[in-house]
Amino acid sequence: MNTLSIAFKEIKQGVRDWGTMLFMLAFPIVLILILGLTLTNAFNSNVSIGTVKVIVKDMSANEPLSRAFSLFSLEADKSGIQMDPLQTGMNGREEVEKGRYASYIELKDSGIELYGSSRSTLESSIVQGMLVSFTDSYNAAETVSRLQPGKAELLIIDPAQRNYIQEVSIVPDRKPGSIDYYALAMTVMIGLWSAMPASGLIKNEITRGTAPRLMTAPLSKREMLTGKLMGSLVINMLCVLVLILFSKYVFNAYWGEHMAIVLGVLLSEVVMAISFGLAGSYILKGAASQGIIMIVLQIASLAGGAYFPVGDGGGLLGWVVKLSPNQWANHALTEVIYGNRLSAAWPVMGLNLGLAALFLGAAIVIMRHKEGM
Repeated sequence: MNTLSIAFKEIKQGVRDWGTMLFMLAFPIVLILILGLTLTNAFNSNVSIGTVKVIVKDMSANEPLSRAFSLFSLEADKSGIQMDPLQTGMNGREEVEKGRYASYIELKDSGIELYGSSRSTLESSIVQGMLVSFTDSYNAAETVSRLQPGKAELLIIDPAQRNYIQEVSIVPDRKPGSIDYYALAMTVMIGLWSAMPASGLIKNEITRGTAPRLMTAPLSKREMLTGKLMGSLVINMLCVLVLILFSKYVFNAYWGEHMAIVLGVLLSEVVMAISFGLAGSYILKGAASQGIIMIVLQIASLAGGAYFPVGDGGGLLGWVVKLSPNQWANHALTEVIYGNRLSAAWPVMGLNLGLAALFLGAAIVIMRHKEGM
């Protein structure tokens, strides 16, 4: 009963603390809106290009190759690849170097040569991919011609007869947009920032002068600490839930179909953060303790991709990224939400709870050796 009374007191104090509530709710909501709208193009994977111009010189005496390539050119034109024949007096390589064409193709008896532009790497890659597909088809037709010449002619001339390979594409996993990314990143960040109010669970009682009253009250240190932790857990999880619901129904952020697993990961992170904040308040004595904890949280947030996506790098930066709790949670939740890989959540939850037990154990040991709180 004493534990529940302490927990209820912490919840009421947390709700009444408008400064902390604005910091835990208004700040991430504004960041989701600003960063989500500003960096929309950074998360847009759709690339639009115009007509790709290719210049072609046919020096081949191989009539089937020339005829097959003419049919290929007609099909390519339907896909936005314009193939122009090399005119007299023109130099194909110079035309590409000057940027008038994306690629230059030479048909020879010995094969096909392709010259791409370093200025139009995307267009050149598209042409190269289509040309590789053509050469594969032509080589297959040549192989068939050795066995059944009549059918090889059909493969080259009649487009309807060239569907001898059926291609099946798999629908890729959904990818997050800018709003989706920052809704997740900010929620994870606020979950980790639960360490800040937790670092003041004991110090605030001392500052307000209520610590002696708690120590003389008919309750043990265990009941007091448990109640404070329960209240802090409830108030911080409420902040996380508000962010999820607000981003989902106001910003239309996507949170997937496994909300129970998502909440489980976030709950384990909040438990770990609260334990870290409590242990930090005992280990880092003095007025600067909260400042040091805030610096650690900011580094973890930056390295974990809270403000911008962070790739897996090497060296010191790579180690900082791998050690960031934000990175663990972001990666696991992305796998769960967009890849439906629920197994990615369990290691992160286990790691968070293991660290929480370590931090909480350290705080309890220090607290037991102190005369007061």
